[in-house]
Amino acid sequence: MSDRPVILVVAAADAEAEAYRGYCLKAVAAAYDVVLITSEEPTWEVPYLLDCVVIPDPTDQAALSDAGRSLAERHDLAGVFTWTEWYLVPVARLARRLGLPTTAPEAMQACRNKATSRMLFARHGVPSAASVSVRTRGEAKSAAERIGYPVVLKPAAHAASIGVIRADNPQQLHTAYEFAAQAARAGSENTSVLVEEYLDGPEVSVECVTHHGQTTVVALTRKTVSAPPYFEELAHSVDAADPLLDVVAPAARAAIRALGITDGVCHVEMRLVDGRPRLVEVNGRIAGDMIGHLVRLATGIDLPRAAADIACDRAPDLTPTRSSAAAIHLLYPHASGTVRHLDSDGARPHWLERIHFQHRAGDQVLLPADGGTMFTARLGYLITTAPTGTLARTRAEQATRQLHIDIAPRTADESSLGRAA
Repeated sequence: MSDRPVILVVAAADAEAEAYRGYCLKAVAAAYDVVLITSEEPTWEVPYLLDCVVIPDPTDQAALSDAGRSLAERHDLAGVFTWTEWYLVPVARLARRLGLPTTAPEAMQACRNKATSRMLFARHGVPSAASVSVRTRGEAKSAAERIGYPVVLKPAAHAASIGVIRADNPQQLHTAYEFAAQAARAGSENTSVLVEEYLDGPEVSVECVTHHGQTTVVALTRKTVSAPPYFEELAHSVDAADPLLDVVAPAARAAIRALGITDGVCHVEMRLVDGRPRLVEVNGRIAGDMIGHLVRLATGIDLPRAAADIACDRAPDLTPTRSSAAAIHLLYPHASGTVRHLDSDGARPHWLERIHFQHRAGDQVLLPADGGTMFTARLGYLITTAPTGTLARTRAEQATRQLHIDIAPRTADESSLGRAA
């Protein structure tokens, strides 16, 4: 029998879970015995697990609670947490029912509901964006006229920039509202749409760790996003010595306090408007797109281990052990079509930390304009390291140019069928 603490992880099971969250499970399993609740029989996770319960839908609170109680009867659980956005509220409720440490479920709900977040930011004086919750195209039109164009439309409870779109004038608002509303209807927590002030400035995120109400700002992530009207994330970079850290840290801490988050790792998104931070949203979990891995490469700080420690009411070790930089470049096709070939060219330089392809020859990839999403169209990613963020980004662009990516564009008939669907 192991004398290590047992931690319960609730995590999504999908085709790319290992590629994007494998580093999280490996880091936690290095210090804890892990029991897992997920929606499919584990495969790659098996070497890191002590036990597992599979349920069809971990957002089903009753089923999740039953699975959690079953594991608690078999093991002396020290804590529970998730890095999956959709599970934040159910897992907080599960922790409370099992008597385990947690941020209040109400705070996690405030993170998930962007309208509630905006209200709390305004109440606590956190710089944010003007925002109106709407349920019809007419309400959206009126809200846009009050706020002033351009405006951003987004589902009130979603993630990964799904359904987020900009409208520059009333003519664009009709299509933009339908795009956001369709994504909102696909969710189960909140089907309303937000019409918001467009924050014109570079986008960054702040990676934070909160324990017993005290927040440590660990790193800043600089982002590259797609051209309007969409807000898809194309690249990220983390530099341990980024001078913007001191600029954004107070706003990140204020946002976390406003939402009532007392414990856990948070990914705080904001834009710098005229050099000043304005909040976009707070995600009450480790960031996606391998950002937590970039943080470790740049600073040595292990965010998954910190999240596990906090879930077990242990003080996390946030001591930086290095000062460098890392970047991820997310790979996308120039147009929708069929993958013919994906490959990297020749020997890899030491600074090319990894390449991952998530499609193969024969796969269909659809960009948002053709009815797909950026994540399903994504071809993969590559990660680079360097002494500075600027050099890490330059190396990522250099490495991308060495890839062999061949996509057969969609025919006119295929495009018309996609639009009809």
